Amino acid sequence: MNGNIEVVVVGGGYAGVMAANRLMKRGDVAVTLVNPRPEFVQRIRLHQLAAGTHDAVVEYGKVLNARVRLLVDSVTRIDAAERQLATSNSGTLSYDYLVYAVGSAGAGQHTPGVREFAHPLATLEDAAELKALLTARPDTPVTVVGGGATGIEMAAELAEQGRKSTLICGGVLNPYLHPKARHTVMAQLTALGVTVLEGASAMEVTEHAVRLEDGTEIPSELTVWTTGFGVPDLAKRSGLSTDALGRLLTDDTLTSVDDDRIVAAGDSAAPAGQPYRMGCQSAVQLGPQAAETVLSRIGEAQPAPVKVAFAGQCISLGRRTGIFQFSQRDDTAKKLHVSGRTGGRVKEFVCRGTVWQLTMEAKKFKTPATPASAALNSAAPAPASPTPEAPAHPDNTPAATAR
Repeated sequence: MNGNIEVVVVGGGYAGVMAANRLMKRGDVAVTLVNPRPEFVQRIRLHQLAAGTHDAVVEYGKVLNARVRLLVDSVTRIDAAERQLATSNSGTLSYDYLVYAVGSAGAGQHTPGVREFAHPLATLEDAAELKALLTARPDTPVTVVGGGATGIEMAAELAEQGRKSTLICGGVLNPYLHPKARHTVMAQLTALGVTVLEGASAMEVTEHAVRLEDGTEIPSELTVWTTGFGVPDLAKRSGLSTDALGRLLTDDTLTSVDDDRIVAAGDSAAPAGQPYRMGCQSAVQLGPQAAETVLSRIGEAQPAPVKVAFAGQCISLGRRTGIFQFSQRDDTAKKLHVSGRTGGRVKEFVCRGTVWQLTMEAKKFKTPATPASAALNSAAPAPASPTPEAPAHPDNTPAATAR
């Protein structure tokens, strides 16, 4: 300890980066961000990476405040009683406060044959592996299982390149969408040549087929699995209270129900037992608010209840078109949507805007002229140009991202 208040952020995704940056409001806070990769992953571009149309990583030096120490490692256990973290390669880390932002991963791996014969699309490594397979087998038809945003985007991306694609939805095509928007998406997928199977759940994956619940076998030489999200089990393994999916249970200030020194954000948080839709749209709002909760506790003030406002959901349908489904602030879909080239431009704006949002948060807070901060800077990523400090209030307005 060097006299600073030590905060460790576990997870360097959208929520973790936003939390780490916001914590820089105080000059006496030293932040360590622990992440298993040395680069920030844009998960909303993973389907593009797999299809070979765009990269999906950004240097942390661009999106992370220069005072934040980046530790490339994995946390294996949380010892809340001792306020310590066990890591894979860096020994033990001590903390005064912990921000739990481990994010999410793919789900549905329990379905027979998925682990052996299907390819997930939830991580950077998944997308890179899938890209290599698609490149090596340019004429192989692809079956995408999962009718949500990721499945739709993957099937559309591949079909636009001329590859035969089948999309198995399970239920209706993206149940989040308003029926009018769903009709638009269906029409665009059909125009691209995607075979869409609604009301058909995959019960087993084999080397050469996907077997549906009615016994029908869909021939498939390459199966992509995109059926929802799960979360890492770090909190559960560490003896902390979680919901059925493994998300850390918190009160309405994002504080763990077990320990007021632990705060959660993003996909791995279940605020007051009512978690928000997983995705970067909620993560970029929950991250700063988790940080504000920590800052309030440091300042011996009562943290504010969390507020998240949604704007909608955007989905790319290939490189030229897309759709933006408007929503109420409570994430209820409206009748209104925009599609076609305008929808595609909105999605690209969101992808770029998310990185811009992280970058602007990283630049908000000046580096205090203190020995402690100077020492911390020596271990930090490349510095970003500072800008005047922003007003101190939690974020509760619709985010620049809508995914």
